[in-house]
Amino acid sequence: MIVFKKIKWKNFLSTGNTPIEIALNTAPSTLIIGTNGAGKSTLLDAICFALFNRPFRSIKKEQIVNSINDADTIVTLEFSIGTKEYKIIRGIKPTLFEIYLDDKLLNQDASSVDYQRYLENNILRLNYRSFVQVVILGSSSYEPFMRLRPRHRREVVEEILDIRVFGNMDVLLRNQQTALTDSIVDLKHKCDIVESKYELEQKHFNEIQNRNINDKDVKKVILEENKKSLEKYIEDVDTYNKEIDQHNISLKELDTYNKKANQLSKLEAKIETNLLKHKRTLEFFQNNDTCPECTQNINLSLKSDKLTSETSKISKLDEGLKQLLSEIIETETVINNLNATSQKVNELLVKVAKANTSIEALKKYSDSIHSEILSLENKQTDGKNIQEQLNQLKIDLELSKKELIRITEEKQYIDVLRELLNDKGAKAMIIKKYIPIMNTLINQYLQSMDFFVSFHLDEEFNETVKSRHRDNFDYNNFSEGEKLRIDLALVFTWRAIAKIKNSAHTNLLILDEIFDSSLDGQGTDDFFKILRSLTKENIFIISHKGDILFDKFTNIIKFEKEHNFTRLQNV
Repeated sequence: MIVFKKIKWKNFLSTGNTPIEIALNTAPSTLIIGTNGAGKSTLLDAICFALFNRPFRSIKKEQIVNSINDADTIVTLEFSIGTKEYKIIRGIKPTLFEIYLDDKLLNQDASSVDYQRYLENNILRLNYRSFVQVVILGSSSYEPFMRLRPRHRREVVEEILDIRVFGNMDVLLRNQQTALTDSIVDLKHKCDIVESKYELEQKHFNEIQNRNINDKDVKKVILEENKKSLEKYIEDVDTYNKEIDQHNISLKELDTYNKKANQLSKLEAKIETNLLKHKRTLEFFQNNDTCPECTQNINLSLKSDKLTSETSKISKLDEGLKQLLSEIIETETVINNLNATSQKVNELLVKVAKANTSIEALKKYSDSIHSEILSLENKQTDGKNIQEQLNQLKIDLELSKKELIRITEEKQYIDVLRELLNDKGAKAMIIKKYIPIMNTLINQYLQSMDFFVSFHLDEEFNETVKSRHRDNFDYNNFSEGEKLRIDLALVFTWRAIAKIKNSAHTNLLILDEIFDSSLDGQGTDDFFKILRSLTKENIFIISHKGDILFDKFTNIIKFEKEHNFTRLQNV
């Protein structure tokens, strides 16, 4: 369990050179109040910045530095995991990123990216997206679980269930699998070469053993045959090399197409993001006649123009996405063809190597024949060296074959392990086990907030919602207040699951202005019933409704502005 204890910051957003420090584990419930712009939500940004080098809200990194002092931005966050005490210090102007374990600075030889990856993978055991799903529910820059893309939903649940390690293991095994595949190809090639050399040497040895003083003419015939074979091998090598050169011309485009595929993938994500934004805008104008912020009626002409405009933009984006997907498919087809060409080049290179080996062996063989002719002329025969070479070649061949068998078996084991570690293997079995528990908890929390629907997540984390009349709905069919109840139920569920798994479990829960938007009075009362049932939790609620919520909290923090700087005021 991660127990967040204390956070301190200065020259951070509207906070000046006088530090603000907040204890995170002393009060079961804390209400944070203050006027608009007083700096209430700075707590969220400071925590996210300390842990993930990014604020919670959509604020550019250079805007984090206090605009008046313009330097020395420092955020310090202290927390414990088990018996280990951690402290993170992160700053801008100058840049600073330090991780302390039990007051000792961890090695900083790695790059800042690797240092951040170590923090997320080895210490926190969760990334930014998973962190905000179990710790923060905010009205700004918060993307509820139900609005995440399916693969991002899966990432969150995998981290909560502490099974993303299977994915990391799969990546390592994939690299081993590739290396073993290459080794198998190399060993097969080596075995073919050694076997070919052995056969040639064996043939040579047998001829020497059977030769006599009168077979000089026979050997001259062999030399002539060797010459013809040598010319044929040289011709083959030339043909192979020309074919390789032709293929390499087209393979020059492989990197270009790979980069294009990557760019198209990024563009696809960008279009999907824009499409989602315009759909939300369309949904807003379809479902609202008054502005939820200022409560004024929306001009009908404006509403009509907006509906027409957003529908047109969505249509254009859908059409653009279709065209983009078509281009992605065409690009992937070209890449697959080029990969096939690359494979063919590799096969040709193997043929060239085999032919060169045969050329080398034939030259050696021919040289040996010349020597034998001279030896025959001097009535000398000696097959001792050839016998030794044969014995050594036989040993080399046996060793290569044993190594090939060993590596092939090792690759077979890794193939099986990868089957177990992929999304349809062990992870799917674990998720399948926990899905009923998740659905039970979600529905219990929904009922606790007087929202009586049947909410069901399948193994791909797609939702099915049924009302009392068994009508089917999805998340986007509900009002903002009902969506907020679902979001709250999911947050409480992920925290409960994390507590069971002891993975992303933490003492901290921060709710930003949820009482100021879509939660009605009854929903507020039901929500506090759930909060009172939680134990060993430190809950922070940011709200404008301080006057009606004072009696429900054990601690109250008030932010205020003085001379354009945020400070804490005693309550």
